[in-house]
Amino acid sequence: MKKEVKDTIIVELGEKLKEYPHFYLVDVSGLNAEATADLRRKCFKNEIKMVVVKNKLLHKAFEASDIDFEPLYSALKGSTAVMFTNTANVPAKLLKEYKKAGIPALKAAYAEESIFVGADRLEELVAIKSKNELIADVVALLQSPIKNVVSALNAGGKIHGLLDAIAERNQ
Repeated sequence: MKKEVKDTIIVELGEKLKEYPHFYLVDVSGLNAEATADLRRKCFKNEIKMVVVKNKLLHKAFEASDIDFEPLYSALKGSTAVMFTNTANVPAKLLKEYKKAGIPALKAAYAEESIFVGADRLEELVAIKSKNELIADVVALLQSPIKNVVSALNAGGKIHGLLDAIAERNQ
C-alpha cells in the first residue's frame, strides 16, 4: 500500500473518530463471508458504521486524535473491525446476540467518554442507557407525582368524605 493511500486512510479514520462519539473494536477473524454480510446488514439497520481496518493505521489515527486512546493500543492485535455509532449501547446489544458463538468478540470500546478493554466488559456496555432512554426515565419520574395528584382529585368524593370525617373528629 502506498504512503499516500495510508495517509488518506488515517485522515478518514480520524474524521470518523471525531464524527462518532462512540466506537467499538471487534475481532471478526472467525466470521465467514455469509456471517460477515449478515453482521454488516444488522449494523446498517442499527445505524452502526462498521469498518475493517489495519491495526497500525488505526493506531496512527488514535495518536493523531485529541483524545488519549493509549489504553486501547493493547487491543490492536489480530483482525480488527471498528463499529462507529451515535448511541453507546447499540453495538453492545448487537454483540450480545453473537456472544454464544464468541464471534465477533469485543476487544475494546470507547463509549460515553470512557474506555472499556476486554470482552468481559460487554455487560457494562449493554447497561449504558442511551440519551432517549434517560429522557424517558426522567419524564416517567416527573409524571409520577402528577399522576398521584390527578388520581386523588378524580377520587374527589372520597377526599371530601375524609375531610368531613377529620373535621367531625376535631370538634
